[in-house]
Amino acid sequence: MAVTESAPETAPAMPEAAGARATQENGGARAAHEGILRRQAARESAARTYARALPIVPVRARGLTIEGADGNRYLDCLSGAGTLALGHNHPVVLEAIRKVLDSGAPLQVLDLATPVKDAFTTELFRTLPPGLADHARVQFCGPAGTDAVEAALKLVRAATGRSGILAFAGAYHGMTAGALAASGGAPDVRVARLPFPQDYRCPFGVGGEPGAELAARWTESILDDTKSGVPSPAGMILEPVQGEGGVIPARDDWMRRMREITSERSIPLIADEIQTGVGRTGAFWAVEHSGITPDVMVLSKAIGGSLPLAVVVYREGLDVWEPGAHAGTFRGNQLAMAAGAATLAYVRENGLAERAAALGTRMIAQLQSLADDFGCVGDVRGRGLMIGVELVDPEKPPPSPGGPPPAAPELAAAVQRECLRRGLIVELGGRNSSVVRLLPPLTISDEQASAVLNRLADAVAEVAKAHTGSASESPRRTATGGARKVGHAQGTEHTQRGERSG
Repeated sequence: MAVTESAPETAPAMPEAAGARATQENGGARAAHEGILRRQAARESAARTYARALPIVPVRARGLTIEGADGNRYLDCLSGAGTLALGHNHPVVLEAIRKVLDSGAPLQVLDLATPVKDAFTTELFRTLPPGLADHARVQFCGPAGTDAVEAALKLVRAATGRSGILAFAGAYHGMTAGALAASGGAPDVRVARLPFPQDYRCPFGVGGEPGAELAARWTESILDDTKSGVPSPAGMILEPVQGEGGVIPARDDWMRRMREITSERSIPLIADEIQTGVGRTGAFWAVEHSGITPDVMVLSKAIGGSLPLAVVVYREGLDVWEPGAHAGTFRGNQLAMAAGAATLAYVRENGLAERAAALGTRMIAQLQSLADDFGCVGDVRGRGLMIGVELVDPEKPPPSPGGPPPAAPELAAAVQRECLRRGLIVELGGRNSSVVRLLPPLTISDEQASAVLNRLADAVAEVAKAHTGSASESPRRTATGGARKVGHAQGTEHTQRGERSG
């Protein structure tokens, strides 16, 4: 059972009739919960994913907190896969939606101009990197990020007259044909695949700046070698932080090298900011960490304020499309534009990107203690409030001599289950789904962050103990006999500035 809010140590006696009624109500809630899950399993596609690992039935939510049909409460660090920058049902988002509903404005207008759309576009351009915003065009796409990726790929192909695409190992850009082909799990190769530098599992075995430099040189070699088998491409697409790939931040110096390499060869650079945007990584857009200006930015998730919305923003020189070259029936979603404009403005006005940078740095530093205490925690990494903990099997030999232990997807899944038992919702990602991912809303308070870290630490301790049964995999103990907590995330003037509930 999930952890619920603590009850007083001593509660007044409940009358017998009231106790029986409460028991009956709880039993009814549990039966309704189980019935909904049973019907979902019988009716929905086998392609469903989150529902398999998270057998909950949300009925109410606010901020970081979800309440299930069975009465249990959870801290939600999935946030709609990063969609909920302000958490569930934030007041400014609800107000923006109600305002449109009460105004009598049309809810769906294709690509016609409306005051709501104009306000969204104005706020979006206000947040963009200046080098792009000053000379940009925006394309409203179908409501999913993968459609925006498709649009970006079509755009650079049309603008350059070339067809090839450069993408990176470990990437994830969506599930439609073109987006999937550019992702790391593509079933066949229709793009040139390049190494994405990382420290823990460096493809060159060195990590750090040397690994990033080797990756950059490999990219240059592929492009300049007339016998590489890779013709001049239409564009390069990359994630400033690989999310589904395992929360792997790109080094800023490597990002600048990619910008130099593509600029020198007239290759449009596409930054996929679908999950990293709107303050998630500690800057409003993740490309700002490196100071680069991409030619194209693909945006979705948080820009809709919890509702479906996706756009492509690109420099005006690429705008060679004919009318209708890319379209989508639901590209005129007025509720999403209103919610999105409210979210963008709130994040900007309240410094939530800066808040994410400060809190995320502390959370990652505190989580490092898990790697010190438990051999099954191989690496802790991330940027801002996009955090990953990679689980490994220290009892098995490394895949390569001197390298890290092999990934342990079964341990990561066990940690996810133990987190859920403790009232914490987390996602899995990375190679073999071995990375426990945290994507809390940017409005998470310091106290909530501490609760998240402690529940995760307890879950890891339980899994480590069950896996090895050895004292070396047991956490250090506190004076009260409990598992050592990973610390308290305190000390910021932005504390409690956002959503306060939960």
